Amino acid sequence: MRIRVSIVEDDSLTRAGLREMLSQNPRFECLGDYASAEEALKKLPGNMPDVVLMDIELPHKSGVECTQALKVAFPDVQILMLTTYHDSEVIFNALRAGANGYLLKRTRPAALLKAIEEVYAGGAPMTASIARQVVTHFHQITKPTNEVDKLTPREREVLEELAKGSLYKEVADHLKISLSTVNSHIEAIYNKLHVQTRTEAVLKLRPQ
Repeated sequence: MRIRVSIVEDDSLTRAGLREMLSQNPRFECLGDYASAEEALKKLPGNMPDVVLMDIELPHKSGVECTQALKVAFPDVQILMLTTYHDSEVIFNALRAGANGYLLKRTRPAALLKAIEEVYAGGAPMTASIARQVVTHFHQITKPTNEVDKLTPREREVLEELAKGSLYKEVADHLKISLSTVNSHIEAIYNKLHVQTRTEAVLKLRPQ
């Protein structure tokens, strides 16, 4: 039985290269390729693959957001992030969203095909440098001294912007992230701080 794979990648050359790589191997079947998260979320449910190769930097909705939406609707689909990003925050955001593996785009075709088979079989393939960051992260984990310490560096930056009185769009502009990403961070901040309003969140950062 062939492993059914779909591709979510906005770069047309990369998308074509991945499609060609899959089509040349009898172990795999490329069900479809999509240039945006929105297109993938609309069309994937009608032709659900076993594995999705997911880029992170997509127009509008990000690959992390797409991953989260797919895993909520289809928990059994295996999602393998394939990206140029090796920043620790991006890695952990993807893993928290439900990604099953994380590879850099420079991964050789043979290794990528092996990773697809591995994630299909229930594994969690990662580029060696990514795996090292994950291990290092867990080695450095310490118990938070207060709720604010639970925030990621980016979430702390967003909260600092809120404390300055910035509007959500201003936060997005200042941090050079999308408005939807700002909203996702704020939702995470509220959950971690156990608050429901901006004022309550800011008070956690700067108690009176």
